Amino acid sequence: MDIEVFNYNLPMELIAQYPSKKRDHSRMLVLNKTKNTIEDHYFYNILDFLRPGDVLVRNNSRVIPARLFGLKEGTGAKVEVLLLHLVDKDTYECLVGNAKVIKKGTVVNFSSELKATCVEVKDEGLRHLKFSYEGIFIEVLERVGLTPLPPYIKDDKDKYSHYQTVYAKVNGSAAAPTAGFHFTNELIEKIKEKKVEILDITLHVGLGTFRPVSVKKTEDHIMHEEYYMIDEITANKLNEAKKKNRRIIAVGTTTVRVLESSFAKFGRFLQENSSTKLFITPGYKFKAIDALITNFHLPKSTLLMLVSAFSGLDFTMEAYKHAIEEKYRFFSFGDAMFIYED
Repeated sequence: MDIEVFNYNLPMELIAQYPSKKRDHSRMLVLNKTKNTIEDHYFYNILDFLRPGDVLVRNNSRVIPARLFGLKEGTGAKVEVLLLHLVDKDTYECLVGNAKVIKKGTVVNFSSELKATCVEVKDEGLRHLKFSYEGIFIEVLERVGLTPLPPYIKDDKDKYSHYQTVYAKVNGSAAAPTAGFHFTNELIEKIKEKKVEILDITLHVGLGTFRPVSVKKTEDHIMHEEYYMIDEITANKLNEAKKKNRRIIAVGTTTVRVLESSFAKFGRFLQENSSTKLFITPGYKFKAIDALITNFHLPKSTLLMLVSAFSGLDFTMEAYKHAIEEKYRFFSFGDAMFIYED
């Protein structure tokens, strides 16, 4: 499939630089796949579209301060590092700026309490770095590292606390599962009062989010692995929901990839610590989810392809055209979509 069919022109001023002052007061474009209708709402109106018995599944991964700045030992060359995922004890796969200066055995000093040694050189600026520190690694990162905001958001430390869902729990992501930004603790309580069950899975968002699609055909794109977890209680509850034909609503594309990956393997949900390279494009038959909450995604991105697979390419691009005309806010700090069928 030609990548250009997922392209669109977005005015720069519609790229949200700041989150909504109140998370659930972001706008929400509602797509009814059965009626082929598009409606304008606010996110707090999600309560009107949820039904008793629904299962809302969200990604509880927490963004870590994964962006580090250091100096190469010996030469003082500046090095920027983005932690992507853990590969072994104290060893992370990292995306390295100025990667050509980092060879096997190179030591990078980030602070007096944190340094790393390159133990493996990989392609595309990737390196395996083994970290040396005293104490607890995440606590050292909190002192030394920075939150890795997407490149289209102007870096500002005041934004870091907003680049996290209110229910983030499990440390490990290099980018946030942004569809969850729209939930407040108060809204979550109202959702529970409506007899909607809320379940958590974990997918640590990694390189796939940062890598643009560089090929001309979807068939030639290779997805990077991302690591996920489903616990036994959650798997059992999801299977029970499926048996009773209750709607499973995914909060975000990361949740979709976890649920679809797991269900495709087993024909049901099981407890898993696994990884996925699932690349969803139009023509994919969804087996796990019934509805989707998501943000507006970059042109030609794998996330837009996933949404187009779920709601149909033409309907999705029509919705994006409407959103641009109505000046919705786009990308991580932007507005939301809710896609469902009767």
